[in-house]
Amino acid sequence: MTTAYETIKYDVEDRILTITLNRPDKLNAFNRQMMEDLIDAFDKADADDNVRAIIVTGAGRGFCAGADLSPSRGGTFDRGGEFEWSDEAIRDGGGLLTLRIYECLKPVIAAVNGPAVGVGATMQLAMDIRLASEEARFGFVFARRGIVPEACSSWFLPRAVGIQQALEWTYSGRVFPAQEAHQAGLVRSLHKPDDLLPAARAIAAEIAENTSAVSVALTRHMLWRCLGADHPMEAHKLDSRGVYYMGKSPDSKEGVQSFLEKRPAEFNMNPSKDMPGYFPWWDDPKYS
Repeated sequence: MTTAYETIKYDVEDRILTITLNRPDKLNAFNRQMMEDLIDAFDKADADDNVRAIIVTGAGRGFCAGADLSPSRGGTFDRGGEFEWSDEAIRDGGGLLTLRIYECLKPVIAAVNGPAVGVGATMQLAMDIRLASEEARFGFVFARRGIVPEACSSWFLPRAVGIQQALEWTYSGRVFPAQEAHQAGLVRSLHKPDDLLPAARAIAAEIAENTSAVSVALTRHMLWRCLGADHPMEAHKLDSRGVYYMGKSPDSKEGVQSFLEKRPAEFNMNPSKDMPGYFPWWDDPKYS
């Protein structure tokens, strides 16, 4: 299934959605339309039980060259005088996107095929697994542009690579090779350019073909949200409720039976209608 968008491609095959940033003449530079297209694509993916995993990559030779700095890009709010800092109009578009990815019910895999700087680097941080081409480059270049990190990266980046590495990259704003990103743990693995998407699809297929969609959706949020928990008791609460709910579920029965019968499992529960009553267990903070 293919859905038409202005700035991205949306293709579902074998229960894997591939979202391709599609402004190759601009190195897939991020603008407001791309933000809106991506948020809509994640909304659509969450509502489609045929989508079991998501891959995000770029068209052409780049992943995303950062924000579109052309004069016609839009999205600038210059009002003069004092700001009302809780005004929705000044919200960062990259942050709106990463917050939406954070809420996603499906595993998200970045396949970084080329340069990824600015929001091209920070949008990946809310994704679960990052693979990169050996030709990719990364840069958290904000200090070199006289601005600050965006897309919630001050929360995501230290959790991915540790505070020391996060500070070094954001202080210097330098662009660095994929090999350095790999050594620091920003990306899982490096691949020849032609091998990148097949490697990403292999991970996605392993999930799509062998796991319970509801188990994966719950697991995704349990792990991400426990990053901010102040005590392991929070994890114990979630573990206990999840084990009890899923332990009584049809998917659990099928998982055990398929194991005993030495056959592939056929899970039938769907995130669109079979999430437990305690989900979501959190209250989203307000922008204020």
